[in-house]
Amino acid sequence: MVSRRDFLQQGASLCALGAVGAPLVASAQTTDLSPPPDLFDAQLLDIDFWLKPRTLSLVRPASGERANVLYWKDGEVIDSAYQELCHILRDVNGRETAPIDPKLLEMLWGTQAFIARYGMNQPLEILSGYRTEASNKRLIEEGIPAARKSLHMLGKAADIRIGSLSEEVLGGLIRSFRQGGVGYYYRNGPKGGWIHADTGLQRTWKG
Repeated sequence: MVSRRDFLQQGASLCALGAVGAPLVASAQTTDLSPPPDLFDAQLLDIDFWLKPRTLSLVRPASGERANVLYWKDGEVIDSAYQELCHILRDVNGRETAPIDPKLLEMLWGTQAFIARYGMNQPLEILSGYRTEASNKRLIEEGIPAARKSLHMLGKAADIRIGSLSEEVLGGLIRSFRQGGVGYYYRNGPKGGWIHADTGLQRTWKG
């Protein structure tokens, strides 16, 4: 699993090769390199990154579904694809679908597209998307981390994981988009940990 240190070291090598923006060589007379930017800072991305077509590659372990959905192209959301993503992020247990905040989809896509620049092309695991009020209440009663006024119930949150990234790396990257809250849930077990991402107020916490 890639740690923050590994990710930054890999990114520094890519920066030196000019893979991230312009080469960082100080001058033609020296081989010294300027310090690389913090690769968690998605604000450093160029405008072309945000203008290209957007495809989300997702897995729902709870239902066994896999999807590769082109949902945005030429500046517009593709409605049929958006509806498909809303279905994939549905409440699997409550068997209900609700509109998902497009801003959340942008965050998920940006995360996936960003790490793809470094050769990491794994699908993004959706552990939880939309939740009905009943499903959210059941989680609380079972002692599973869930807020009573969870943004999951508004289609504005998702619990996610990417197999090759540690919680620290994934959460740090999502935080750099500065679009909402990020919760770190570390677990030592077969199910591993996950990151909660939402489009509410900017804040972080550890569960």
